[in-house]
Amino acid sequence: MADNSLAQKVGVLGGGQLGRMFYQAALDFNVDVSFLDPDAQAPCSFLKSFESGSLKDFETVKNFGLQHQVVTIEIEHVNVEALKYIEQQGVKVFPQPHIIELIQDKRKQKQFYLEYRIPTADFVLVENKHDVEAQTDFLPAVNKLGKEGYDGRGVQILKNKEDIAKAFDAPGLLEKLIDFEKEIAILVARNEAGDIVSYPAVEMVFHPEKNLVEYLFAPAQLSGSVLQEADRIARKVIKSLQMVGLLAVEMFVTKEGNVLVNEVAPRPHNSGHHTIEANITSQYEQHLRAIVGLPLGSGATVLPAAMVNVLGEEGFEGKAKYKGLDQVTALPGVHVHLYGKKLTKPFRKMGHVTITDINLQALKEKTEFVKETLKVIA
Repeated sequence: MADNSLAQKVGVLGGGQLGRMFYQAALDFNVDVSFLDPDAQAPCSFLKSFESGSLKDFETVKNFGLQHQVVTIEIEHVNVEALKYIEQQGVKVFPQPHIIELIQDKRKQKQFYLEYRIPTADFVLVENKHDVEAQTDFLPAVNKLGKEGYDGRGVQILKNKEDIAKAFDAPGLLEKLIDFEKEIAILVARNEAGDIVSYPAVEMVFHPEKNLVEYLFAPAQLSGSVLQEADRIARKVIKSLQMVGLLAVEMFVTKEGNVLVNEVAPRPHNSGHHTIEANITSQYEQHLRAIVGLPLGSGATVLPAAMVNVLGEEGFEGKAKYKGLDQVTALPGVHVHLYGKKLTKPFRKMGHVTITDINLQALKEKTEFVKETLKVIA
């Protein structure tokens, strides 16, 4: 790698909390990073290198991208045709546009798993609610929109015929409802040279109503054989994609000990926030290393950790206030990350807290305390 290679300009589509933490990692390497986001009040909006604009508009994304040597994403819902265009003009785009296009559509994602013999839950494609009604024998199942779903949006659990009224009247899929033991995620990174580094699996606990991660523990407490299989699968996914960058692979561990891929995200992910304090290389630094051509860092664990998402409380909407901040920050091993969002609303991601402790019981006790104490109100 040339000595001046880190002087390159990196453009990020999306300026939310993931971009904010990516920027913090890029500062250590003197990498010039700019952000484009439709929200003029996004978490990265305080930066001079921030501009507001649509991520789905061809001209906006094209003009932004052509100002940079490398372009990456913080969210998948972007104009892929514009990314293909700037790639043809010599801009490096990681993850590659055709991979973003694949992952934008859960239907194509599932077909990719079949093609490459990556274990995943059985599924059928549906075009509308009428198609779902014709698949009552497939229930119980999860009805997912093909496109535009994230953070639990675009997902409905259909347990019986009565639930079909909740089905989406748009192209999507029905996926067999898995009676799983745990939901886990593995971060895996790949650079242009083809080097691959993975992180230890984490186990995630989802909010019972909103289907987004409420908290997680790292590393996951599972048998060595299950962890090895999960790691093998995560590496196979990124290698099959030939993707450059960081990939979060979310998986189910069944009660029989089988590992099935649920979904993937081609970017830093909520399941990797803890790596800032708990691993040798944070997921944000790793993504940066991968896309600018540096050697990948170690994903090894430094300390066991938990991560709690700080969500807006139900019943509160308006200017954010943080209740219990003094109490949680008084605990050793507690690291608070607030995202700079001025306004709160129910279940909005306002920050996260990482808790580290060599003692697993103490870790769990502190995690419960943080969950019950730190509240975002208005």
